[in-house]
Order: sequence, then structure tokens, then C-alpha cells
Amino acid sequence: MNPLAFLHQPIDSSVSPSFRSSGESIALHRVNGSIVVNHLTVNYRSVQALKNVSFTVQPGTLVGIFGPNGAGKSTLVKAMLGLIPSVTGSVLYQNRPLVEQLERTAYVPQRSHIDWSFPATVWDVVLMGRVRKSGYFHRFSASSRRIAANALERVGMMEYRDRRIGELSGGQQQRVFLARSLAQEADVFIFDEPFVGVDQKTEDVLFRIFRELAQAGKIVMVVNHDLGESITHFDHLILLNRDLIASGNRTQVLTLENMTRAYGGHVRFFGNQVA
Repeated sequence: MNPLAFLHQPIDSSVSPSFRSSGESIALHRVNGSIVVNHLTVNYRSVQALKNVSFTVQPGTLVGIFGPNGAGKSTLVKAMLGLIPSVTGSVLYQNRPLVEQLERTAYVPQRSHIDWSFPATVWDVVLMGRVRKSGYFHRFSASSRRIAANALERVGMMEYRDRRIGELSGGQQQRVFLARSLAQEADVFIFDEPFVGVDQKTEDVLFRIFRELAQAGKIVMVVNHDLGESITHFDHLILLNRDLIASGNRTQVLTLENMTRAYGGHVRFFGNQVA
């Protein structure tokens, strides 16, 4: 599905997006309840993409999902959200199926899966994060506009609000979609390869906001391919190679045995770093 598909909705031009939020910020209420993935198996195009994967993620956790190309990382998050079917298993959030609570989730797909030629502005895209709150055929309220403006300010993109998204750099585009996810006021945030093709400033913004969300009790899950220094930002690591290799903190996951099982003989350790 094109994540820009809702932009046919008319925008009320009587409320300017240029004001600064004063008191109506993104909701950062603390949440309780874990995500529990039980025995998840997924076949994708007649190939077993994931086999019997089980793990638990606690609230207030920044999770990194790692593994080689073709390990099933993107397949995992898509199956969790019901975007692709699973053969067996369940994904529960607060003891209920996650797919029944999608209004509480924010998902940012890989940038390569987004049609950047779509004629939408930065402001349009971020307001789209308010569609579930406002309704698909209703005008956006002043409250929704304040929340969208606050989200743009948090990612440092307010000055670009009238720019077409196709005119932005890769890092700027990623920050716009981060702002859209913030505007959703979700409890579970899932990002698929958000660091691909972005600049250092954007990477810093992403990790700062990911940490703020986790500290507010949200669950933040990030598919990432970088085994370098960025891995130290995560509280919990999930290491995949179609099977679940390991799930836990860095000490539990980043062992030579686990990394060899995931990557074969192509991993080397330099002190605490993996290369």
C-alpha cells in the first residue's frame, strides 16, 4: 500500500501550519504491556522466510532487529502488523492480537517502498498521521494541526513544511516520516531500515527521538543492518537468520557463536565492536 494514499483528503487552509505548538504536544503518556511473539512462521513467495520465531519485548524498550540480507527482518515486522500472512504463530500486545490494535501502532516502511513522486508537501505527509484520529472523511481539527506542527518541530523540519517531499534529501524525507509517526501518538513504533541513505544529522535526530519514546514507555522496534557503533544505542537486540538466533541485551546476543550462526564466517570482533 502506498503510505501517501490518504492525501486526497482536502486540507482546511483556514488553519496555518506555521504556528508553534503551545501546550498541545505529542502524547508521551507511559504505557504498560509487552509485545509477545509466539512461534511465528512465515512463508513468502513459496519460501520459508521465518521459522518458529518467539520473543518478548517489554515497554520502554528500544529494540534493534539485525541479521544478514534475506534473514527475514522486514518480513518479521510486516507479519507482526498483518501486512503479510503468517503460517503459524501469534503476535500479542497487552494480551490482545496486535493486528486488532493498529490504531496504537506507527509504522515507517523502507524509503525505497515509498512513491516520492507523489505530489504531496511535507505538511500533507505529517498531517496524514492524524487520519485515524480525525477520520478519513473529516477535516483536520486545530488540535491535530497543533500536534502535527509539534512533530515537525521535534524533527527540525518545520521550515520545509511547504516543500514537496520529492524535493528533499534522503535524510530530510526520513525525518518527515518520523514526524508523521509522532503525529500518530502511538504506543508501538516500528521502523524498517530508517538509517539507509541518511546523513549524520538525521541519524542523530532519529536516535534521540527513539530514546525519548522509549523513556516515555513506548516500544520502539528498528530494523537495522549496521553492526557498527550504532548497535550500542539499543536496549534489546533480536538477531535473525530466518530462525531466531538470539534475543536479549548486547552481552547475551553479541557472542561469537551467535554472530557466526547468523553471518557465517564473515564477522570479526574489534574490542566491543562487530565488523
